[in-house]
Amino acid sequence: MLTFILSLLIILWLLGFVQIPGLYIPNIPLFVINNQTVTLWNLLIFILVVTLLGILPSPLREMAGGILILWLLSILGIIAIAGLSHLLILGIILGLILFALGII
Repeated sequence: MLTFILSLLIILWLLGFVQIPGLYIPNIPLFVINNQTVTLWNLLIFILVVTLLGILPSPLREMAGGILILWLLSILGIIAIAGLSHLLILGIILGLILFALGII
C-alpha cells in the first residue's frame, strides 16, 4: 500500500513538471486564495499526503505532518519562497523512499 501511494505521489509530482508530447493533462485551476491559484494537481497531492499520514509510524507521521503544513502555507502564498512547495514535496518523497527501503 505504501509503495503504491508513493508511486502515485511521484507520478503526480513529475506530471506537474514534465510536459509529455502527445499526452495532454490539463492543469485545472480550482480556486484562488491570496492571489495564488490552487490547482487540481495540488489537491490530488494533498489527498495522497494525508493518506500517507495515516499509514506512517509515529515519528515519521509528525515530520510529514509538519512538512505538509509548510507545504500548504507555501501553496497558499503565506510563505513566499520561490519553489518551496516543490522542495517540500520532494522531501516527503525522499523520506518515504528511505522509509520503504528500511533506512529510516
